Amino acid sequence: MSAAELSLFALLAVIIVSLTSRINIGVLAIALAAAVAILAAGWTPNQVMAEFPNGLFLTLVGVTLLFGIAQKNGTLEAITERVVGLCGGRTALLPFAFFMLAGVLSAAGPGAIAATALVVPLAMVAGARARIPVFLIALMVANGANAGNLSPVSAVGIIVLTQMELTGLVGYEAHVFLANFVAHTAVALAAYALFGGLQLLRAGRTELSVTTPEPFTGIRWFTIFVLSIWIVGVVVFKLNPGVTAFGAAAILIVGKATDDGSAMASVPWGIILMVSGVSVLIGVMDEIGGLDRFTEILASVATPGSANGVMAFVTGIISTYSSTSGVVYPAFLPTVPGLIEQLGGGDALELALSINVGSALVDVSPLSTIGALSVAALPQGAGDPAVLFRKMLIWGFSMSVVGALFCQLFIGFFTW
Repeated sequence: MSAAELSLFALLAVIIVSLTSRINIGVLAIALAAAVAILAAGWTPNQVMAEFPNGLFLTLVGVTLLFGIAQKNGTLEAITERVVGLCGGRTALLPFAFFMLAGVLSAAGPGAIAATALVVPLAMVAGARARIPVFLIALMVANGANAGNLSPVSAVGIIVLTQMELTGLVGYEAHVFLANFVAHTAVALAAYALFGGLQLLRAGRTELSVTTPEPFTGIRWFTIFVLSIWIVGVVVFKLNPGVTAFGAAAILIVGKATDDGSAMASVPWGIILMVSGVSVLIGVMDEIGGLDRFTEILASVATPGSANGVMAFVTGIISTYSSTSGVVYPAFLPTVPGLIEQLGGGDALELALSINVGSALVDVSPLSTIGALSVAALPQGAGDPAVLFRKMLIWGFSMSVVGALFCQLFIGFFTW
């Protein structure tokens, strides 16, 4: 058995353990990655260490540290109480409010990852306070951010449109945005109906409307000011959310918004290890050919009539544990003409839109940055992070099937 195939079995083992056990699978993922890379592929330990996702790690630590400070000093609680109050006690509106907020921010320029980083910490605190299932809140924010992700002015939308132009698909900005937006909105509505939204609607107004909210003290106003500057930097000036979050957190710590020990304790180190460890395994798998082998196996079953669904499924599976904007879009969109030729037929625009939608719907997986940010934002006492991780992992993988069906049946409606 080749090293590439062994890496596929290693990933399968990690997924099975994550579904059946509460252990931190990040440790197992790193151990299996090292075993496959060193024993089967002849790597050195330093090569394995080079696969550590430094960017993802810094983003998770920086953002969770920053919002952890805001939670520790009561700022998020004070804001949350007012958000609940603005909804007039109708907690059923909160998931939709956060869906729209994440979507608007994402479409405005920074993309889904930055929008999720900005919205999900507040949304999770608000959801926990309003007794809304945190799984539902996570799905609404993640899908909202992804719904706006392919606007013509967003960072990811520009990547997609640029890659499509390389294949001769020019002038389809509206098609790209609408196909992605409709798919994520439909999935969000389904999640709302399945995971508690209907019960919230039946409850009507609740006792959760705030009559005596927490006051905005000087420290809380200071925290809001720093958070606002950070948000403007990310949204308007396209600054990196993870790196700049460290700067904002440092200002708050130096400014005595909270003590250093409480700030460090607010970072969910176990979750970050879980996500980073799996990313090491994925990096090894990609380098030794496991990703290519997996793609070959799935793509071999495609025909001109099933190409849209198959490619949505293939890119969805890969995107579940890989970077959508950094790997899937650049790797697959330029291959559209060749795939059409190899299959002996098909519609290039439909196939490109299928790649876009299929790979994005699964991004709620905690193996992706968006899903990881959602899990990392779970407030203390609001639930078991391992349970939320497992639920989002299952949902993420299921979206590969949903995306395939959506693209196979409906993607043609977006190629007018």
